[in-house]
Amino acid sequence: MNYRSIVVTRRGGIDALQVVENEMRAPTAEEVQVKILASPICQDDVAVRIGNRPFLAKPPFTPGYSILGIVDVIGEGVTGYAVGDRVAALTTFGGHAEYIYLPAEKLVAVPTGLNPAEAVTLILNYLVAYQVLHRVAKVKAGDKVLLIGASGGVGTAFLQLGKLAGLKMYGLDSASKHLVLSKYSAIPIDYRSQDFVQVLRKSEPAGLDFVFNGMGEETFERGRAVLKKGGVFIHYGGPQSLGRFVWLLVKFIFYGLFPNGKKMEGYGTHRLGIELFKEDWTTLFSLLGEGKIKPVIAAKFPLLEAAKGYEMLESGQVTGNVVLVAPELL
Repeated sequence: MNYRSIVVTRRGGIDALQVVENEMRAPTAEEVQVKILASPICQDDVAVRIGNRPFLAKPPFTPGYSILGIVDVIGEGVTGYAVGDRVAALTTFGGHAEYIYLPAEKLVAVPTGLNPAEAVTLILNYLVAYQVLHRVAKVKAGDKVLLIGASGGVGTAFLQLGKLAGLKMYGLDSASKHLVLSKYSAIPIDYRSQDFVQVLRKSEPAGLDFVFNGMGEETFERGRAVLKKGGVFIHYGGPQSLGRFVWLLVKFIFYGLFPNGKKMEGYGTHRLGIELFKEDWTTLFSLLGEGKIKPVIAAKFPLLEAAKGYEMLESGQVTGNVVLVAPELL
């Protein structure tokens, strides 16, 4: 029996994606075979195909940073999961496929009543936003914050979780995305026609408590300029090359040596560990089940039509998440 997956055959554009067949195998000890129901397309999936990230896997590889699916076969020694259970995982690679093999320890149980296309967005995008807000920044109600890049998958997670936390939010994005920012009570700023430093110095002369940056490093200086003394700039976007990674480290060291009364922190997925991931995923599943958050799904595509999803995401016009799903969920 075979299964199909999306494979990046070389660095480059969407035409580097191909559908290939793979031979099924039995899961090894402590491993689980999962039938994938949903896997989002994220910016890191695009970046690793193009090649603008440090420490890249070499083609050919299957992209897909996170998955939600059903336990199909369990390997020897696996406990805590049974065939038919719904599970999810942060995979980094391998998610854009019909099946995936994962160590059982990487899985988290998913409540059966949740919509798979919505719930799978919690595994990366909402995890990033939740951990930046509550484990790095430790925000409290009334804090004033700026979201740089506020309408994508992570940005809309920040909007919803920030509103839930009682934050006063400003969102930096293009005018076409302002409606969604306003929906979640964020005050929109158009980066094309407005100088956000001038806007915020007028609106918040005492300065902001936090700036959350998911875009490029070019916003560092101006983002720090709108912070109050004691404020924190938190960068969570991935560097676009090994050179940019080194430059980022140098900048963090520089700001650490010369803080000017303001802090600079970074967040990277995988830094806090799987146990905290599972704890926070459980919290996020509860928020979704209670209707307190509602992931924005821009579009769903069949898993094997990933190229259409990439084309949409890379257009730059997406608000929220693009999710690949098994055919039975369309």
